[in-house]
Amino acid sequence: MTERIQIAFIGGGMMSEAIISAIIDNKDVLPVDMIVGELLEERREYLSSNYGIATVASNVDAINGAQMVVLAVKPQHLQSVMVELRGHILPSQTVVSIIAGATTNTIVGGLGHQAVIRVMPNTPARIGHGMTVWTSSPVVSNGHIDITKTILSALGQEIYVAEEKYLDMATALSASGPAYVFLFIEGLIDAGVGLGLTREMASALAVQTVYGSINLLMSTGDTPSDLRNMVTSPGGTTAAALSEFERRGFRGTVIDAVVKAYEKAIDLGKQQ
Repeated sequence: MTERIQIAFIGGGMMSEAIISAIIDNKDVLPVDMIVGELLEERREYLSSNYGIATVASNVDAINGAQMVVLAVKPQHLQSVMVELRGHILPSQTVVSIIAGATTNTIVGGLGHQAVIRVMPNTPARIGHGMTVWTSSPVVSNGHIDITKTILSALGQEIYVAEEKYLDMATALSASGPAYVFLFIEGLIDAGVGLGLTREMASALAVQTVYGSINLLMSTGDTPSDLRNMVTSPGGTTAAALSEFERRGFRGTVIDAVVKAYEKAIDLGKQQ
């Protein structure tokens, strides 16, 4: 990033820290150009000592002088934060929201501010392997669009969408998705223990198998179906396992679960 940009974070939780860490490592933004508004003194001290950034207890003080304001509070705290900030955000500032379920209209209406970017990251962003889907209101400047893209690229892959409806779909698939993967890995580990493996060995086998499978998928360009068929010999052990998955409705359960998550995302948006 060639130009310096001042960024204020409202909320100093996990995702704020992930963004701060990534853009410092990438040298996209200098620590001196970032500030966090955070109520918890212990958290302020932690962020300040670990990343060399300024922290304050007042959100209004945090946004003073910032070009971009990142809303990173819990959904239940959004309304009170918007009441606090309303009237204090300048037309030249862009608000970036990473709050699940909070629509652009909710942010615009709550803050009385038109320049809003809505972002839906996921937890692997903490290690630079995230998947982020994002969109913006029409009045956001091209410069702030480019800066946001640079910042999100530091977190992993990013996809910009023109229609906000895709963010609720992404919430169900990629934002909630890591939990589905972790649950599947838990199941593999428990199965290994049930067969007689130690938990340590079962964990190593399951985690490396999933890790290797994902890397194979990404490196070959083959479809999941192609690679699954390569592993599956007629009448073999894999075929027996896959037959049981299908008998138990595994694929349908995954689809139904993602749909439920999508419906919940829509519902959360209506509640804001």
